[in-house]
Amino acid sequence: MSHIFKIFGLGALLTAVGMLTAAARSMESEAESFLSSMPADLQSRQELAVRKAMEGDTAPLDSVRNSRNAAAELPDGVKAVDIDGLYRLYTPAAGSDRPLPVLVYLHGGGWCFGSINSCSRFCAEFVRESGVAVLAVEYPLAPEHPYPSALNACVDAVAYVSDNARELGLDAGAISVGGDSSGGNLALATALRLVYSEAIVAGRDADAVLPRLKSLVLFYPVVKAWNDGSDSWKQYGKGYGLDSGIMEAFNAAYIGDNDPCMPLISPYCAAEEHLAQLPPALIINASDDILCDQGREMQELLAKAGADVRREVFPGASHLFITVAGQHTAFRRAVEAAASFIDSVMRR
Repeated sequence: MSHIFKIFGLGALLTAVGMLTAAARSMESEAESFLSSMPADLQSRQELAVRKAMEGDTAPLDSVRNSRNAAAELPDGVKAVDIDGLYRLYTPAAGSDRPLPVLVYLHGGGWCFGSINSCSRFCAEFVRESGVAVLAVEYPLAPEHPYPSALNACVDAVAYVSDNARELGLDAGAISVGGDSSGGNLALATALRLVYSEAIVAGRDADAVLPRLKSLVLFYPVVKAWNDGSDSWKQYGKGYGLDSGIMEAFNAAYIGDNDPCMPLISPYCAAEEHLAQLPPALIINASDDILCDQGREMQELLAKAGADVRREVFPGASHLFITVAGQHTAFRRAVEAAASFIDSVMRR
């Protein structure tokens, strides 16, 4: 510890510790207020909507989707353009004299709801913070479109950026992929899909056509598409923004008749030799979240494989802070951490 004092000084160190403590207190306080404002039966109603859709009645699920489909207002300094109903490209309004690195962003919502609108606040704020472009993806939703429909659309999005980078003002050699919750799952699966030699995109071998990804940004990702029985699953399985019941419904709707242990469904099941080929990854978890232990276990697995992985846990925070307003400190910290991480990767 003494060497830290010599470099930064005791006063600076104590100030930094105080700032971290204050941020933790804010995250906890904001999460408590956020969770108390949620209708007590919201998760159970959404779970029922997913299960009814699996039986063929999509009306309740369509209602949930519509309620989460409003785009955030663009902040100053950021512009956005919709592309063919499939993508939304966010860039700095001032433009750039060089091709921009780009984050292909995949929204959360249990693969069953969410849209390029539901992640619009994060996408815009990330562009403003980082100067990096963001391409948000409107992938098809389960249960109407189970695996691998969403994953195929996400891989196609990377191919689209690679093929059209010059026209879009993007750097085809600086493509990152990120997402929250189920979107984090799809980001990991997309990266794995590009690693596998048998991956096919529009009839072409992906390894021969698509570039290696620059990095992965994963907010509370789903890495095991089943009830993992972990401590966080048990402790935070009800009342913390993502209940165990609706998570199991999401898993069932997305998986369909497939094996949940397939690596492109549950990246935790990927072979070590393939995990070792993934790009640098940032995992951010909320401490009070059913998926927190999954994030820790995925970090440990990636590190064991020799991959470059970092993980942050936001103390007191709960699920949803990326896409649902109410946990400002966690949201702000996530934007800053992601921007700093991608900047550090780009400088290598």
